[in-house]
Amino acid sequence: MGGDGKVFTLAEVSQHTSNQDCWIVIDGKVYDVTKFLDDHPGGDEVILTSTGKDATDDFEDVGHSSTAKAMLDEYYVGDIDSATVPTKTKFVPPPSNQTQSNQNKSSDFLIKILQFLVPLLILGLALGIRSYTKTPSS
Repeated sequence: MGGDGKVFTLAEVSQHTSNQDCWIVIDGKVYDVTKFLDDHPGGDEVILTSTGKDATDDFEDVGHSSTAKAMLDEYYVGDIDSATVPTKTKFVPPPSNQTQSNQNKSSDFLIKILQFLVPLLILGLALGIRSYTKTPSS
């Protein structure tokens, strides 16, 4: 098909999301895969769910063969304007607050000790009361 160096925005690509007109973005390139939908081994629905966004991760996660990757050249129509593609955000854990962590550990330790000691104290108190209230047998 040949892209002739045309650059598309993601909004333009997002207008091609039906099984009669289907474009996808993989590795910064735009592909018109409409003619391939019926031949796709996973069915057309798999491709249709990847339209309107950068489908690179979806494509790579499946583990396509080098033959499948080479087939993309046949459907190439141009490049994506990377400024129009939202950047992927990576999970960044919150900064570790060591003092809060230490406080949690010491309060957990205190709770465990109390869970052990309180029943022993109750048992001791019950035995003490029993021994004092028991009438000596004659």
